[in-house]
Amino acid sequence: AKSGIVVLPCGAGKTLVGISACCRIGRRCLVLTSTSVAVDQWRRQFQMFTTIPPEDVYMLTAEHKRAIEDCERRACVLISTYSMLGFTGKRSGETELLMSQIQQLEWGLMVVDEVQVMPARTFRTVATTVKSHCCLGLTATLVREDNLIYDLHWLIGPKLYEASWQQLQDDGFLARVRCVEVWCEMSKAFFAEYLAAEDGRDPHIRRALWTCNPNKLTVCEYLIRFHEHRGDKIIVFSDNIFLLEDFAKRLGRYYICGKVDMRERMQILGAFQNTSTCNTIFLSKVGDNAIDIPNASVIVQISSQYGSRRQEAQRLGRILRPKPRAFDATSRFNAFFYSLVSRDTPEMYYANRRQQFLVEQGYTYHVLRDESVRKMSSSGFAFASEDAQLQLLKQVLESVKRGEGAEAEEDEV
Repeated sequence: AKSGIVVLPCGAGKTLVGISACCRIGRRCLVLTSTSVAVDQWRRQFQMFTTIPPEDVYMLTAEHKRAIEDCERRACVLISTYSMLGFTGKRSGETELLMSQIQQLEWGLMVVDEVQVMPARTFRTVATTVKSHCCLGLTATLVREDNLIYDLHWLIGPKLYEASWQQLQDDGFLARVRCVEVWCEMSKAFFAEYLAAEDGRDPHIRRALWTCNPNKLTVCEYLIRFHEHRGDKIIVFSDNIFLLEDFAKRLGRYYICGKVDMRERMQILGAFQNTSTCNTIFLSKVGDNAIDIPNASVIVQISSQYGSRRQEAQRLGRILRPKPRAFDATSRFNAFFYSLVSRDTPEMYYANRRQQFLVEQGYTYHVLRDESVRKMSSSGFAFASEDAQLQLLKQVLESVKRGEGAEAEEDEV
């Protein structure tokens, strides 16, 4: 096939595959990815692994809009996002000039990172507006919760290769991850409010209550302290923006969501990767994919997007980069993925759906419940007291009234 899709686990070298393809083609190349942070990561990887002059690697993002010089005769690499190329509204003059260059030029290769995003209604037009001789799609999770994944066959091409997650793990190219599902009882006040909302059929309140369950937050704080003491680097994922900001501030940790500007995001990620003073960061769904944090070894997921199999696999992928060793000689695991779930709520059903893709890849989930969970508490934790829990309940209900919840899909890292 002239074009097609390569499926590799997160951390297995998809970026390097794309760069190798660009070098092999030896012609003008366009790289599409999902976020502006990923654009910068691709640029740095091109500079690291190739001899392409830095001035011939262009970026098209909200901050970078340099027009292509001598575009008819000189080859180059241009890296941008789906959002930038798929945008249909009014553009600035410099962006309009660059877009006209992209559409008029013939491209030897179009590399489509996170290719499962392309079938979305706002992005699929990119495949037809760019004149490329061949396309290479890259992804770790060739799944969507709708049937649009099958459209990739004509948008990009057939699946050319798919690697085995377990084989790469056994060969030492991926970390050995222990997946743990922690069943947390709802606190009395939260469960009473949840049952009242169940009668009133208000899905937003119910979801906010099982998401912000203080017993989940207590377990999360225990896991953060435990793994920080071990020297691990921890990422806490929350789709609920109110909870993300409030909990991170209470614990004195950095957080990244859609409203955090690009410069601050890069500073936080740099501190997380390069210093010993920042060992835990909180991320919203903007950190699900196309973000390179090789030293992260622990994921704690307290809020997620319903039953999304893709999101579960992408989040696990943040800790799949190979690690130097297990923590002790008796353990075969050197990375940990914790999914915190409120018992007796629909979150348990969604958690089961989310795990299906990873189970197919050979992963198993160890369940912690009852006494094992009750041990993960301390009177000094942020939401250990009943007063703190009642105050949180009041804030959660107010946040629902204000419409604060999960951020929009188009928010980028």
